[in-house]
Amino acid sequence: MKTPLRLAGIVLMLLAAGSLAANDKPAPSCCSAALTAGTPLSDKSLYQVESHWTNDAGKVVTLGELKGRPQIVAMFFTSCQYACPALVHDLMRIEAALPENLRTNLGCTLISFDPKRDTPAALTNFRQSRNLPDDRWTLLSGNPDDILELAALLGVRYQEDATGQFNHSNIITVLDANGEIVHQQIGLNQDIAETVRILQKLLTQ
Repeated sequence: MKTPLRLAGIVLMLLAAGSLAANDKPAPSCCSAALTAGTPLSDKSLYQVESHWTNDAGKVVTLGELKGRPQIVAMFFTSCQYACPALVHDLMRIEAALPENLRTNLGCTLISFDPKRDTPAALTNFRQSRNLPDDRWTLLSGNPDDILELAALLGVRYQEDATGQFNHSNIITVLDANGEIVHQQIGLNQDIAETVRILQKLLTQ
């Protein structure tokens, strides 16, 4: 049975199926072993989505396993030559701007558009090439339907071109500890001050 969130995501994706905005076109996991007891998830939580993902260690996980600490989330693909490196750099800038005592309580999650090429080995190579610590950074790939649904829920539009590259929105999403969207930073190389402020508030609650 589809959850209200899943149905909302499908509707959103249908409404957003138009062309991408011109300025959005590009020229081992920190997941917990299981959900911990705590506040029940609301119907606004992305962690209600009934999908399964494979991380760079080859382990099958759910988004719900990210529950317990705020996350900054972006969608990307490892063979991207322009937009994705800048997008990941923006995540790293946000992470680095936080005080060290707060940074350790933040999760950073990258989810691939490209399940054909972004195998666990490809994700591992990407992690290693950018020195992304496995205690805070989660790299995931999934099946096309689950990727489409999650992209809709995040407001991310993407389209594969004839060369196998992807035109896509560049959005960084802040989730609270229960997986609800509280902020989005849209575009590349943006001022990160507001995103950092919101994260500091979440991390000190």
